[in-house]
Amino acid sequence: MTDSAVSGGGGPQATGTRSVAVGGDVGVAITGGGARVVMLPAEAVRWAREVDAPPGAGNLPGSASGVFVGREGELAELRRLLAAEGEAAVTQISGARAVHGLGGIGKSMLTLHYAHTYRRTYTLVWWINAASTEQIVTALATLAIRLCPQWAATAGVQERAAWALLWLQWHPGWLLVFDNVEDPADLRHYLGTLPDGHHLATSRTATGWHTIAPTMPLGLLDPDAAVDLLCTLSFGPEHAPAPEQRQDAAALAADLGYLPLALEQAGAYLFETGTSPADYRQMLGQVMDAAAGGIDPERTIARIWHHTLTAVERRNSQAVTLLNAMAWLAPDDIPRTLLAPLCPGPLDLGQALGALYAYNMIAYSADRRSINVHRLVQTVLRHRSTDAEGYPPGRRDAERLIQHATPDEDTDTSQWEQLLPHVIAVADSTPPHSPASIDTASAYHAAAQYLHRQGRAAHTIPLRAAALSQHEQVLGETHPDTLTSRNSLAGAYRAAGDLKRAVPLHETTLAQREQVLGETHPDTLTSRNSLAGAYRAAGDLKRAIPLYETTLAQREQVLGETHPDTLISRNNLAGAYESRGDLKRAIPLYETTLTQCEQVLGETHPDTLISRNNLASAYESRGDLKRAIPLHETVLAQREQVLGETHPQTLASRNNLAYAYQAAGDLERTIPLHEAVLAQCEQVLGETHPQTLASRNNLAYAYQAAGDLERAIPLHEAVLAQREQVLGETHPDTLSSRNNLAYAYQAAGDLERAIPLHEAVLAQREQVLGETHPDTLSSRNNLAYA
Repeated sequence: MTDSAVSGGGGPQATGTRSVAVGGDVGVAITGGGARVVMLPAEAVRWAREVDAPPGAGNLPGSASGVFVGREGELAELRRLLAAEGEAAVTQISGARAVHGLGGIGKSMLTLHYAHTYRRTYTLVWWINAASTEQIVTALATLAIRLCPQWAATAGVQERAAWALLWLQWHPGWLLVFDNVEDPADLRHYLGTLPDGHHLATSRTATGWHTIAPTMPLGLLDPDAAVDLLCTLSFGPEHAPAPEQRQDAAALAADLGYLPLALEQAGAYLFETGTSPADYRQMLGQVMDAAAGGIDPERTIARIWHHTLTAVERRNSQAVTLLNAMAWLAPDDIPRTLLAPLCPGPLDLGQALGALYAYNMIAYSADRRSINVHRLVQTVLRHRSTDAEGYPPGRRDAERLIQHATPDEDTDTSQWEQLLPHVIAVADSTPPHSPASIDTASAYHAAAQYLHRQGRAAHTIPLRAAALSQHEQVLGETHPDTLTSRNSLAGAYRAAGDLKRAVPLHETTLAQREQVLGETHPDTLTSRNSLAGAYRAAGDLKRAIPLYETTLAQREQVLGETHPDTLISRNNLAGAYESRGDLKRAIPLYETTLTQCEQVLGETHPDTLISRNNLASAYESRGDLKRAIPLHETVLAQREQVLGETHPQTLASRNNLAYAYQAAGDLERTIPLHEAVLAQCEQVLGETHPQTLASRNNLAYAYQAAGDLERAIPLHEAVLAQREQVLGETHPDTLSSRNNLAYAYQAAGDLERAIPLHEAVLAQREQVLGETHPDTLSSRNNLAYA
């Protein structure tokens, strides 16, 4: 074994039926299969044997002095693979290695660095553009001119190429780099004829190598290495980026998919133009063809992939149709079954995907049932000219695919979960001025309704917004279906805790429904109820309660005493009374509603469970824990069975039970349950969802009740900061957090911070909730005690 170039027998090797190795004139096959045999005169043969290459001879296409990060492991692996064969292990493809990957992945750059790093261990390093057999022959011919100009100057291209092959047979220890191989079979002849050196090939093509040479697939850069490269190129090697700059660079590197050429192109543009990474992200689809800072205009990402797509289309036009459609879907886990309608049959689909895979434009999942596409490929493909009807390439196909694949409401969860990312991606990527479609809006609505049924209403915002836009364009601003879509979007904002957008949208929808449908139309009553709920969520009980009372009276008159919507209104009004501290009216109304829900809807209907949960909380608020705790335990068990372990309503029940245990002084059961609920809320709902903030607040309060102020105070501070940001300075929940933090400071003996905070909370509660609200009275008592 050796770490130097392969050294062989030092003479011409006879291979193939029409290749000979004798004295005098010699016939040399310059392409595979002996298709072209060139006779060289004795004088040329003598020169081929006697001429030596000068030290360090080569024709490398560029310097290796630029930034090179994140590929050190691949460089070492490439050296090991090429050099470890040794003289005794030389075979027909000895010392050959093919590096393949997506255009822009850095194949040529890695190979160039390898060649520069180890060029002194080779007698010659020769770089060959290998896109076709003709280009290989031409590159070999230039080797003859370099080494033997006295003869080659008067010879033809084919004679010079034949001479180069003969020279390589006589002089072992060289490296031939075949760059950008289009057809691996083009190399078969050269690897067989030239065994006494190293062959290194790069190719966009992943297939066809198994009988030619072992391959080394080249992947994306590691995220940290990608950010290092981008920062160095963007800000200069002497500049240490600030944390904010590095954060912006990390976001841009992720958008570029850690693709080396894209990072290099972006870095050069940022350095030359002074553009910020954040602004570059906004322009991403427009700048992929922009060359700056020494970037070859023909080597931009957009140009390289254009050439690749041209080659793919020549091989299989259906493949480009598929890729254009996939550009609008989520980049990962695209089911083959989703793409099937674009092809006549499974065989055609397989052949089209095979063409894309061969050129590294897609990757398969481990089970080969789904497809992955690089994000930047999608970005480039999305920013192309529209057709006569206004659709960019593939957009209409993508919309039709999700329409075709939309399951029925009762379809199992796995089918929906597989499709959801792609429906959301199509919604998120809607181009400006793209034609609208009611069928597409229906697909968005169906996906949003699935999420809503799963308790993930806050995640439906992009789908609801896209559906509303489609309805507005096709049906108009005040069509009943448009109004339903608008109301649903407002509800999604409310579920996400975005009351600044939810309340105005509910108000607009209610006004439009009153005008279009009438004061007491069921949809108008739904809007009125929704607006009252938004007011209550915002802590505005002065507007919420009268609106709830009006809606309940109208529903009783229009729909009847026990209609499900009437029961919802009665439950909501009871909840508003409880929020105001009026338990004398809240509890009887809850009890009546629960009895009616059990009778009309059944014991375990989700609305019945809501009613039972609310009654338990009202008992708890009154201090009746003997009735509250068993009822909370019953609701939790029923929700786990009916809705699942991590449904938001199940999490709410688990939180409520923990809080009831705490009220009973049972901290051994309280704290573990609060900790479990918080972890689940963070995972299911997100870090700053209002329900997650409530869970975090309750855990902090439990720590405080246990005397663990070292954990309680930082958690109270975090919750207060998050609620101020998410809910606003004077939201009732924010005031509760502020009050809790003041009380924690007070318990820690830090009155300098506690008293001003108590004073602020009292003033805000008097203004927001009123002088006699129970929370206001509590604040007044806390301040007096402090």
